[in-house]
Amino acid sequence: MSLRAAVLGHPISHSKSPALHTAAYAKLGIGIDYTAVDLTERTLPGFMHELSRQQGWRGLSVTMPLKTAMLQEVDEVRGVAKVLGVVNTVAFEDAGDTVRRVAYNTDVAGIVNAVRNAGVVPAPTAVILGGGGTAASAVAALELLGTGSVQLFVRDTSRVHEARAAAAGVGVDLAVRHLSEAAAPTAAADVVISTLPPRAADGLAGELAASGARTAGVLLDVAYDPWPSKLASAWQAGGGAVVPGLEMLLYQAVEQVRLFSRLGEEVNAAVIDVMCDAVGLPRRAY
Repeated sequence: MSLRAAVLGHPISHSKSPALHTAAYAKLGIGIDYTAVDLTERTLPGFMHELSRQQGWRGLSVTMPLKTAMLQEVDEVRGVAKVLGVVNTVAFEDAGDTVRRVAYNTDVAGIVNAVRNAGVVPAPTAVILGGGGTAASAVAALELLGTGSVQLFVRDTSRVHEARAAAAGVGVDLAVRHLSEAAAPTAAADVVISTLPPRAADGLAGELAASGARTAGVLLDVAYDPWPSKLASAWQAGGGAVVPGLEMLLYQAVEQVRLFSRLGEEVNAAVIDVMCDAVGLPRRAY
């Protein structure tokens, strides 16, 4: 029986997940065919119903706009995903004569590892740009990094339910403000996590560049296409460290590969290195 996995979302053609996963399974010697499937919230239930009739599925990577909608399509939610109400991973687990769909959130680990790899200070002052599902994961990641309060800057302050719920769930104080007020607090933060779509932070980037402000902290810009983003360029010009969104994608994908392959910690440094090669990231220094 052939094994299958996929990344789901809309749009999805730009996704680097197939390259990451395919490289990992080849290195592990496992025949998992990993593809990209374009789905919206409206078409997700039908796809999941069809999938229940098929054998060989090992897992699903879930991206926007499906990270909340997928909660209605699984049998169990585990780990931090239960607190956040946001998932990016579904693993298929054999349970006797049935298969259970178990949801996880590996975005949190992806953010934590990407920011730590850049040398962020302990208990950093923090800013998040954008308020969707990835922002909720960023709140939980910052709590794990020792942050007790976060400033959240969004284009629409009425649409921050997921981030507010995440902050309440993990015990982080969240101050929500409009994106137009973000320039000075962003420049001063030890760590900034931008979850905004591509080009949505271009205005802020222009403000930072025009002000000549020093940016001494770490910026993780989740939008990795086009790269570098204007925000990343402005941040680097101010002296700050920039972490591309591909770093987060890499680390969250490592956790997915461990679940989908069912090999856990056997997904080691050698596997991570070929995943880096597949998307043009530098190999890790161990």
